[in-house]
Amino acid sequence: MSEPNASQPLRQFASDTYAGACPEALAALQEANRGHAAAYGDDLWTARARSRLRDLFETDCQVFFVATGTAANALALAALCQPYHSVLCHADAHIQTDECGAPEAAGRGIKLLPLNGPDGKLTPDLVRQATAGRRDVHSHKPGALSLSQATELGTVYRPDEMAALGETAHALGLRVHLDGARFANALAALKVVPKVLTWQAGVDVLCFGGTKNGLAGGDAIIFFRRDLARDFDYRRKQAGQLLAKMRFVAAPWVALLESGAWLRNAEHANAMARLLEKELRAVPHVRVSYPVEANAVFVTMPEQWHSHLHERGWHFYIIGGAARLMCSWDTQRTDVDVLVSEVKSLAKDYPAREKANHLPEA
Repeated sequence: MSEPNASQPLRQFASDTYAGACPEALAALQEANRGHAAAYGDDLWTARARSRLRDLFETDCQVFFVATGTAANALALAALCQPYHSVLCHADAHIQTDECGAPEAAGRGIKLLPLNGPDGKLTPDLVRQATAGRRDVHSHKPGALSLSQATELGTVYRPDEMAALGETAHALGLRVHLDGARFANALAALKVVPKVLTWQAGVDVLCFGGTKNGLAGGDAIIFFRRDLARDFDYRRKQAGQLLAKMRFVAAPWVALLESGAWLRNAEHANAMARLLEKELRAVPHVRVSYPVEANAVFVTMPEQWHSHLHERGWHFYIIGGAARLMCSWDTQRTDVDVLVSEVKSLAKDYPAREKANHLPEA
């Protein structure tokens, strides 16, 4: 990795995981570092974090903290499924494209069944169609539906959409897993209380992401059906996710939940994405690919612009032919202005550059 220099942007749009920890999280780490505390989650910080999450979701849920979102998704799905089960998910879902087979490894035989839906979302009809095929003993048995909220394309499921999917899944005998790596962004976009998008909509287990929302690391697995969490503490330990110094994961959660920073961070990231969308829509040769509903902006632009922007120090991923630009809790208007200015300069020179590139050789 190259060393940063003064000409490169300080904040990037490649991923919200690029951002550091927010001030509330850092202060909580310092506080938790004073003196000794019980190990393996038996500390007061972890108990307090669990209590605050139960308050937030307004139900007596079971809460387990793990180090990463991949661990959260993999272990949650393993808890929901038998090894002969399949998990229905969107073809762009993180568990399908970016977790290196972790759910299948943790589930020791479960199979992901990717489905294509518009704008990164699934529908009840797609779920019904996927479960209407072979159901004999020679085929995996559908066991769970996995949804992403917000989706990998930056869209969000409305409360009625979530409720319809939950009802359909349970009618088909499926348990419902929600990948909430950006769940806070979805809540901020929809302005609803958490229970509306989770247990009231039929979600059985939520993987609530903190890493992308101002924490240094650590996600929460929240079981709304306590029977599904039976012996989950053993599963977590076996997977190496029972952290000895759990307070350093739990304390920042307490700080964000008690201060409200968890929602403010998401609201800010979403607002910066809307600003970025507005500015880029005005640039010639740039097209916004999907509705901007959370903190992601997908745009298509002339392919040669990608390398020009990378050369100027900008980092972003190309997904499905579109550049994914993620806004974070610490994205500033100046960051948006500088990036948009760079894109505008490319648009201004585009016709002349293209003409020069296509001149016949002498």
